[in-house]
Amino acid sequence: MRHEIIISGFGGQGVMVMGQLLTYAGMLEGKHVSWMPSYGPEMRGGTANCSVIIDERSIGAPMVTEPTAAVVLNLPSLDRFEQTVQSKGVLIINSSLIDKPVQRSDIHVYNVPINDIATELGSPKVINVVALGALLAATHAVEMEAAVTAFAKKFASKPQIVELNKEAMIRGYKAVENIGIE
Repeated sequence: MRHEIIISGFGGQGVMVMGQLLTYAGMLEGKHVSWMPSYGPEMRGGTANCSVIIDERSIGAPMVTEPTAAVVLNLPSLDRFEQTVQSKGVLIINSSLIDKPVQRSDIHVYNVPINDIATELGSPKVINVVALGALLAATHAVEMEAAVTAFAKKFASKPQIVELNKEAMIRGYKAVENIGIE
């Protein structure tokens, strides 16, 4: 199955790292992948998004215009990407920062308190990994094991953060399982 994913939020929320981890996990599973970053006017505090494609077949172009899934970590991202998600696609919303209702009824929406979960874990820096876990539960784009391995390899020089981030990923995954489709 082909997954075309948009991840979007403020600069500094780990949007690009989340996309890289997802792409790396896809490579570890032997899939074809692409990752394309897009920054707003500021790297920290401005908007940032990236697109990721994961497929069993070759990827012709890395552009994602009608994603099968989107993760939106802030309100400007919801406003920008809600209408682009394919019908029957997935929309993960950071309900810690977004309280605006979704206007569409033809997509699967998961309101996950991503920032709240990260805070409970003791580190606001793990919001991107909580979001990644939520995305994996909703889409099964890659296996959790591959994503954890990708994280451990990317941050091999910081082994002390691997366990916390593994727990963050699990918590995001379980949040989607417990919420169900809205």
